Amino acid sequence: MAFPGTGFGVLKSKFNGLAFMDDTKKVLATSAAKWDARYSHDIPHTNTYYMKCMLGGILSCGLTHTAVTPLDVAKCNMQVDPAKYKGLVGSVKTIMAEEGSAAIWKGWQPTLLGYSAQGLFKFGLYEFFKDFYSTLAGEEAAHQYRGLIYLSGSASAELFADAALCPMEMVKVRVQTSPKGTFPVDFGAALAEMRSNPAKYNFPFGSLTPLWSRQIPYTMAKFYFFEKVVEFFYSNVFTEPRSSYAKSTQLGVTFASGYIAGVICAIVSHPADTVVSKMGKAENAGKSPVAILSELGMGGVWQGLGVRILMIGTLTGLQWWIYDSFKTVMGMGTSGGGGGKK
Repeated sequence: MAFPGTGFGVLKSKFNGLAFMDDTKKVLATSAAKWDARYSHDIPHTNTYYMKCMLGGILSCGLTHTAVTPLDVAKCNMQVDPAKYKGLVGSVKTIMAEEGSAAIWKGWQPTLLGYSAQGLFKFGLYEFFKDFYSTLAGEEAAHQYRGLIYLSGSASAELFADAALCPMEMVKVRVQTSPKGTFPVDFGAALAEMRSNPAKYNFPFGSLTPLWSRQIPYTMAKFYFFEKVVEFFYSNVFTEPRSSYAKSTQLGVTFASGYIAGVICAIVSHPADTVVSKMGKAENAGKSPVAILSELGMGGVWQGLGVRILMIGTLTGLQWWIYDSFKTVMGMGTSGGGGGKK
């Protein structure tokens, strides 16, 4: 696959009889023109469009994950030591009592960096792969099998997004779950420690496989159910053309759809999330994901699910709301409920 221009996939200035005036104008079709999903939208999905989506993804994932750091700290500790950390409120109180009030914000720097990088690829490449696979399928098939397009596009995007996230996720989990005094809390010191002992910490990509196990199903559910719920709203509740509704209404649909998708995501991806958290515990350094999964058993992988549903539901709803708010400001419209022929 070639990556010309600004770099997002098999985009050429001339393609099977299609010629483009420039990167911002619609296609000039000849009689032999082939249907191109990028130009089936009201706003053409050009390189510039994908780049704006990447920026929206940075804001969407980076800001939301950082904002829920206290919930993440509690959830990770509940997964790592369920005997000590029982329940959200109790866990927060215990952490603050033992380590100080600032301890619930441990790991916010690697969270911000890691999830900003993840969001860039997650949202930007999803938009690209969705168009890419739709074009390969053709107009009729892209509409008929749009659910498969959503799943394939989101899975493809998340492969790259997790590779970008993994190093910072490993630092974050180690900082958040290490007992006080056993590992540096400061981001710079923590990163330096893990870089100086890559074999000991399996850094920087030791958690990539469990991350894929957690994030790919999560992202597939996140994008698939978001698209389907948006489609349901605009087919059964808000039945006039989407453009006829106020932007506040459209963004309300976006948030509600994202929240519903987030609850499903949390359940689907929670066992792998527990394994990732366990890998951050000092005594588990060097253990494989399979070994940790075996030790946890069926019951153990569901520790902290209630907190994660609250966290991920809110997080996913806000992510989609921020992303679509950014797209609206950029004149790109809101997301979801499309796919192929309309």
